[in-house]
Amino acid sequence: MERHRTVGHEDIDSEIFMNKKKVVIVGAGPGGLATAMQLARAGCDVTVLERRDRVGGRTSAIETEGYRFDCGPTFFLYPRVLAEIFHSVGRDLMDEVPMERLDPQYRLTFGGEKGGVLDCTPDMDEMDRQIAQFSPADVGQLRRYMDENREKLKRFRPILESPFHSMLDLMRPSLIGAAAKLHPFRSLGKELESYFSDPRLVIAFAFQAKYLGMSPFNCPSLFSILSFLEYEHGVFHPIGGCSRVSERMAEIAEELGVTIRLNEPVESVEIQNRRATALRTSEDRYTADAIVVNADFAEWMTKTIPNENRRRWTNEKIAKKRFSCSTFMLYLGIEGMYEDLPHHNIHISETYDRNLREIEVDHVLSSDPSVYVQNACVTDPSLAPPGCSTLYVLVPVSHQSENIDWSTQADAFREKTLDQLAAIGLGDVRERIRVEHRITPDDWVNEYAIYKGATFNLAHNLGQMLHLRPKNRFDELDGVYLVGGGTHPGSGLPVIYESSRISSRLLLDDLGISTGFIDEAAKGVPPSTTVPKPLDPAVF
Repeated sequence: MERHRTVGHEDIDSEIFMNKKKVVIVGAGPGGLATAMQLARAGCDVTVLERRDRVGGRTSAIETEGYRFDCGPTFFLYPRVLAEIFHSVGRDLMDEVPMERLDPQYRLTFGGEKGGVLDCTPDMDEMDRQIAQFSPADVGQLRRYMDENREKLKRFRPILESPFHSMLDLMRPSLIGAAAKLHPFRSLGKELESYFSDPRLVIAFAFQAKYLGMSPFNCPSLFSILSFLEYEHGVFHPIGGCSRVSERMAEIAEELGVTIRLNEPVESVEIQNRRATALRTSEDRYTADAIVVNADFAEWMTKTIPNENRRRWTNEKIAKKRFSCSTFMLYLGIEGMYEDLPHHNIHISETYDRNLREIEVDHVLSSDPSVYVQNACVTDPSLAPPGCSTLYVLVPVSHQSENIDWSTQADAFREKTLDQLAAIGLGDVRERIRVEHRITPDDWVNEYAIYKGATFNLAHNLGQMLHLRPKNRFDELDGVYLVGGGTHPGSGLPVIYESSRISSRLLLDDLGISTGFIDEAAKGVPPSTTVPKPLDPAVF
């Protein structure tokens, strides 16, 4: 079949192709891939340059000897944003990436004399029954929290979904109207103390600040919506892991015409009259009408853009910014399966307050760390060989610091971490390990190119949010746009996807290309695209 028609001697399709706007995206993380899909749908000629040998960035897969682990995020929350992005390019998220909603969402185990176990579920009656065992006086407070945060999210959404160019944007009617509900100068911990009298319950609904790499007592109360999103909209497991979402996005992007180049880090940027015009790698030179940076903001800027080309975000100023914590990771291939352990498990250490201080203030390793464990094969046995399972173990730790020498302290901290697992019933884990992979903050820097190993990017304090965060339309260089956790709205998969939508709109507007398909999809998608369909047993 003929794919074009001619008028005179001119090939219209060829002419359109030649006039396509060229966009180069640096990094095939979730934000870069979502952007690639949207820009390709808009008719741009899109190339993605990825420094590693696979897509996904921190949401890539680690595969070894038949075991498959998520490298980074394992919680998939609030699928609405990504579902709308998929819808904007003519796809159904739940068809493309089958998911299962988890119940219980996760198990919280508290150390210390009081201790306690909380199996967190969207069933409010069951939650009240469990809360009564912690603190009878707090029964009913979760429902009040849900009702008030439902309104809070309604007011917060315009803030999360809009760019912030300057201080003047703080005067928007939507923001002024939301201020009374958002309590911007109150910490998340203080916010939860207004609902719960038992300190353990405060932590149960505030620990989600760790998704941003922060202590709940330093994180703004704006983010109380994180726990709300879990209970209201669900915690999901994509079959194959969160990495499968990024892999499928890359496949769809290529189907839409995107070129993805792996093992091709950017070595330099050509700048003319304050405008970035081309990127160079060891393989080629890529001219561009626009460049999208999905690499770690601080690391990429300090290593790639000459310091003299930056005023607000110089190397010296970046070094003075506050950065999130890092993580110590163990990926364990296990013989057998811990069938009584839920999919997600968080152990809150007895010395939780001290542990937070050691991470964010003292920058030392804790003798009593809190630990997160994913036992994914109870939901998804496809992640391990028959008769085996995976354990993903994450310990929040300081970002790189002169106080910690991972070359000499990693082995001992590994033993400490495995000791902590006994608190959630994994006392025999050492004898069952068949495969092990480890990532320290040094590895996050050296292998994943993350500044200081701060896996959640710039901290989310009020001095580094909204217009004070690196802007989606980067104001230091014309033609450069940012997506990912280092720009507005911030870290966490839902808001990273939202950053891609904000930046895609700005870029297309600047190039004179319609964003109607994005705007139309953002009005909402059919419920079938956000609700998981019954899983076919053949998937496993």
